[in-house]
Amino acid sequence: MSLTQRSQQTSDSSSFVPIAVESLTSQSRALDTIADELGPEFDDAVKLILGCKGRVIVSGMGKSGIVGKKIAATFASTGTPSFYVHPGEAIHGDLGMITSDDLIVLLSYSGETDEVVKLIPSLKYFGNRIIGIVGASDTTLGRQADVVLRVDIEREVCPNNLAPTTSALAIMALGDALAVCLIKARDFKPSDFAQFHPGGMLGRRLLSRVGDVMITDNLPLINPDETVREAIFCMTSGRLGLAIIVEGNRLMGILTDGDLRRALIMDPTMMDKSVRDFMTPVPVTISANSMVTDAEVLMRKYKIRALVVTDAREGQEDQVCGLLEIFADHPDEN
Repeated sequence: MSLTQRSQQTSDSSSFVPIAVESLTSQSRALDTIADELGPEFDDAVKLILGCKGRVIVSGMGKSGIVGKKIAATFASTGTPSFYVHPGEAIHGDLGMITSDDLIVLLSYSGETDEVVKLIPSLKYFGNRIIGIVGASDTTLGRQADVVLRVDIEREVCPNNLAPTTSALAIMALGDALAVCLIKARDFKPSDFAQFHPGGMLGRRLLSRVGDVMITDNLPLINPDETVREAIFCMTSGRLGLAIIVEGNRLMGILTDGDLRRALIMDPTMMDKSVRDFMTPVPVTISANSMVTDAEVLMRKYKIRALVVTDAREGQEDQVCGLLEIFADHPDEN
């Protein structure tokens, strides 16, 4: 029976969910075991990276190479200059990309991957320090590396114990653990992260100021002496659920849907009364020069969906210049 025929026969059988659950739980157990066995060598690896004067260069073959690209990308985007070098290309000229100041992270679960092992003599000659991520210390890579991080697993989750599955996940998880420690050690902030992600939604949020994204056209402005009825028309046309109360352009207060509901309960005859009797006289505001992230913090703190924006210039702090609506959380593109 061909592979295609066996696949068709199997696809008609019972649910695959139990197999998936066992796969996930098995890999989770493997990560728990690796976490339990971490020792001082992990601190040594972190200190080596922190002390690196050049770049952290990651190299691995096959699935380890794919994982290596991800590790290098995570390092680079979180404050540790890093890039991936293909081991096969390296021994055919790309070693020229490496300087003696660079730190090398070699990935090989077996510790005997031919293309990876062949790099070691040249790296030793250049004087590069090597962190080896391997399944066992007693291997060529394990013996030659300056620091060895083990990701020993009982078996691959692959039913045939052949395809790099659990081992690849373990290497990637250990790389992420290194990255997290480096982020903490470098006190790497969201604003730092944004510098390396200017094209993503997260980067735009972290780098933008309120004045860059606030609404300035057709603001729902109303005088405090106008009636609540007129304020409702203003709020309805603005479609923002609030009216900004101003004298000239000076902020006097704010009237929200919530203010209206509470006022109606207390005074059913409020419609023809003055707005100043029901407005919130000291609303939460933010300067146009503030960062959008600071605005989001305020919105979450006070559980509001819009902020009145005031002029950032000295002496103009009570002058309304815009309105900022709350942003949904958008993770950066992956």
